[in-house]
Amino acid sequence: MLDHRLDSEYEELRRTVAEFAQDVVAPKIGDFYEQGEFPYEIVREMGRMGLFGLPFPEEYGGMGGDYFALCLALEELARVDSSVAITLEAAVSLGAMPIYRFGTEEQKREWLPRLTSGELLGAFGLTEPEGGSDAGATRTTARYDQATDEWVINGTKCFITNSGTEMTGLVTVTALTEPIARSSEDGSDPSPSREISSIIVPTGTPGFAVSPKYSKVGWNASDTRELSFTDCRVPAANLLGAQGRGYAQFLRILDEGRIAIAALATGLAQGCVDQSVSYAGTRRAFGRTIGANQVIQFKLADMEMRAHTSRLAWRDAASRLLHAEPFKKEAAIAKLFSSEAAVDNAREATQIHGGYGFMNEFPVARFWRDCKILEIGEGTSEVQRMLIARELGVKNV
Repeated sequence: MLDHRLDSEYEELRRTVAEFAQDVVAPKIGDFYEQGEFPYEIVREMGRMGLFGLPFPEEYGGMGGDYFALCLALEELARVDSSVAITLEAAVSLGAMPIYRFGTEEQKREWLPRLTSGELLGAFGLTEPEGGSDAGATRTTARYDQATDEWVINGTKCFITNSGTEMTGLVTVTALTEPIARSSEDGSDPSPSREISSIIVPTGTPGFAVSPKYSKVGWNASDTRELSFTDCRVPAANLLGAQGRGYAQFLRILDEGRIAIAALATGLAQGCVDQSVSYAGTRRAFGRTIGANQVIQFKLADMEMRAHTSRLAWRDAASRLLHAEPFKKEAAIAKLFSSEAAVDNAREATQIHGGYGFMNEFPVARFWRDCKILEIGEGTSEVQRMLIARELGVKNV
């Protein structure tokens, strides 16, 4: 029979991260958030705990765990704060994972030990001002200079997480390299097609500029920047994987990342339940606690239902990933449902708290500001529905 309970190792990890989130993150993160400051001391402590190395082998400095372990940690962190959770998620699934999945052995040996230890943070430069959901509309270019054996990169990336901290060590960017010929479906003469490749750009490389941090609605204690590349030269050896495989690479990375975002969204949804149950049990109105009112009880029941179902969805997708089974559809379902559940729960939590839900000293106000981006980042809700329909065999003909 199926058993959805965690084994002892997973449960120990979950409990350890939950205690860290409550004892270390919760008391401090509000100040960082309101001041828009990156919580370096918290992030470095996460590195010492081994959280950045959870899904990587010990030979690269990792903890020898798996993607499921990472998602457990993300859920528990997001249950308290999403800025800290997204810093971990982006550093692992977008920063280090592409190098682990597609890098040469030399690239892995050079970068992974520092990324898995949390000494350095990695970032993934995909989104552009005119290419968000339409990632195939990439305009950043990388020209190979045969004389110097270098890639010369020009272009702009936007909304890139972890790209401008003092801990950031690299950004992997997608760029147009050279067009390749592909045959049309009817067998006629091949025509040129856009070729996208991934290239590692270390921070501090001449021509690589990091803009000031964005003024954001939420995730205020995380780092998000625009990046520009002006005749930025890196060695040809910095190509990540085969030339022209960048598009396929980031599709795989995004599929995995959606499971991680689903776990993060589940944590936010559950955090809304935690805070609302506590508040409803202490806040009194008309001579009794507001939790005694059936309308509040029903809200809490619906919120718990959404968080519980979100958890089942991401765990199912993660299990399929670990067993090398197809998981694209399940990842999209988990990301879609959990992100919408987080938005719904944050709205209801704010309503339950009344005027106090609008005060930044209460965590639910932070949850409300943080939740909406979950329906946008790593694939909008509309994109998830397109992917699910496609996996069902529905075609645009």
